[in-house]
Amino acid sequence: MKAWLTHHRQALISSFAQLLKTPFASLFTLLAIGVSLSLPAGLYLLLQNMTQIVGALPAQTEITVFMQNDAGAGDISAFKSRLAHIAGIRDSRFVSRNTALAALSLQMGIPDLASELPENPLPDAWVIVPSTAEPATLKQLAASLRTLPKVALVQSDEQWAQRLQALLALGRYMFTLLACILAVALISISGNTIRLQILTRFDEIEVSRLIGATSGYIRRPFLYFGALQGMLGGLVAWLAVTIATMQLEPYIHSLTQLYASPFRLRTLSIEEIMILLLGASAIGWVGAYLAVGRTLAQIEKSP
Repeated sequence: MKAWLTHHRQALISSFAQLLKTPFASLFTLLAIGVSLSLPAGLYLLLQNMTQIVGALPAQTEITVFMQNDAGAGDISAFKSRLAHIAGIRDSRFVSRNTALAALSLQMGIPDLASELPENPLPDAWVIVPSTAEPATLKQLAASLRTLPKVALVQSDEQWAQRLQALLALGRYMFTLLACILAVALISISGNTIRLQILTRFDEIEVSRLIGATSGYIRRPFLYFGALQGMLGGLVAWLAVTIATMQLEPYIHSLTQLYASPFRLRTLSIEEIMILLLGASAIGWVGAYLAVGRTLAQIEKSP
């Protein structure tokens, strides 16, 4: 057991030595791996922030019905009576144009907005809460509301929320596809780097094989090197994503202040960073394993 641990420690030390022996080549390789990994990591972080925005949206679906500008009190009363005979409505709330203008004035921070306008440009509106969020039922309910007299516009919150969810689903698919493509590319990068090392130590590997060294013993330093190279590349990717997030944070903060939103741009969590580093190490390990396996197969076939 002690000898086994000693071999692993020596292999790890040898991997660090190999990186330090060619600092410029190692640096460019780590930058290539880091930049490649930062693309899916950045896309993942973007999707997480978009999901955070969607999660902050009201869970209750609403349909807003805007009345025509010439709708009077009698029209409003008639509309309320018709709502009672439409199925699929759980609750309804009338928002007068004056109430809407007052809320807008408060939101914009202009208390005397009403006095500065020649007339109130906002229409009366009804906020309808459907009894179900089923898309087909909502579509049918919105169509029924459009047929009522003095209705200018019917707007359903579900429409753009569904579009946003569809965009997020597309983004997740693109993240998975991009991650798979880059994983194959990074395995090739790691394998080529290991292959160059194998070429410089080919005679040493052949001699070790002849004196009875096992495949695991020969592979071990290269596997450590590939895993270490991948982990350091993952660290570069994390630094790149973190720096980009820090650069964007002031602009996002200024934008959210304009909309009076508490949204804060999130960064990668400790668990996500660990997954990134372990995933990058695994990719480097696989690349090294394939490269060394190919070399060992060539040695065994040689006379």
